[in-house]
Amino acid sequence: MIKAGIIGGAGYTAGELIRLLINHPDVELQWVGSSSNAGNDICSVHQGLVGEIDMKFTADAPLDSIDVLFCCTPHGESRKYIESHELPADLRIIDLSTDYRQADGSHDFIYGLPELNRRIIANEPTRHVANPGCFATCIQLALLPLAKNLMLNSEINVTAITGSTGAGVKPSATSHYSWRNDNVSIYKPFRHQHLAEIRQSLSQLQNSFNSDINFIPVRGCFSRGIMAAVYLDCATSLDVVRELYDNYYADHNFTFVIDRMPDLKDVVNTNKCLLHLVKEGNKLLIVSVIDNLLKGASGTAVHNMNLLFGLHECVGLNLKASAF
Repeated sequence: MIKAGIIGGAGYTAGELIRLLINHPDVELQWVGSSSNAGNDICSVHQGLVGEIDMKFTADAPLDSIDVLFCCTPHGESRKYIESHELPADLRIIDLSTDYRQADGSHDFIYGLPELNRRIIANEPTRHVANPGCFATCIQLALLPLAKNLMLNSEINVTAITGSTGAGVKPSATSHYSWRNDNVSIYKPFRHQHLAEIRQSLSQLQNSFNSDINFIPVRGCFSRGIMAAVYLDCATSLDVVRELYDNYYADHNFTFVIDRMPDLKDVVNTNKCLLHLVKEGNKLLIVSVIDNLLKGASGTAVHNMNLLFGLHECVGLNLKASAF
């Protein structure tokens, strides 16, 4: 059995991660750390887990008792934690923050988008994985097949809307129910922090990529999910483009190209990404939908854990969407 520990265990992504790990057939969750909730029942924070787990949050994080550490800490805190602790040499780490997503030579973390780096993540020397951002996952999955075929040669336009859970568990002026409900708003246009990792991944497949990415993020009035509308110039016929997408994702278990416009409800509570392609004249539109807490965070973290330990990537992730 894989022994797992979590730090930063009180947030939304940690709650989803706990749910996945306690139901994973090859995992034993050893402890969940939270300095602000130490001693409290996990179910007092993650109330949907009542009857499934009777553990308490702990302030201690005995790293020598686990095989894999999940960092669900705020951005900037994972690096502080890792640099201030003595880590067992064989400890796997999956960090869900932004701290290690850029390959800048200062660390050995592999960028953990399985549809891009699955073979590298599953390679034996790999110990540390930087989980992708939620917007970044949704947008990259819309564009990777084009990058692989050197077809990103015009500016890329993206409008993507996300649920309120994407803002984290701590309330803010733009996440309170009275403000968020029945409302949409744009934030960080053209300068969202996920742009850097998106550009890094596309350049990994297409060295010549230097196009502008015009990204407009939108706050939605719903709890979870991301829908991205991505469009760019493309002279290639829709049939050929569809074949490129089908070929790219043929051996990936969570991303599907479908023949109709997807809805958020098709993917909420699952680890799926659904893609739909539309061609109008010289414009190609790719619509991409994911659950921001699962495919955009904790589901991919478990996917990465499965790869690190040589398990089939679907183990513990056969989640079903709601019919309503």
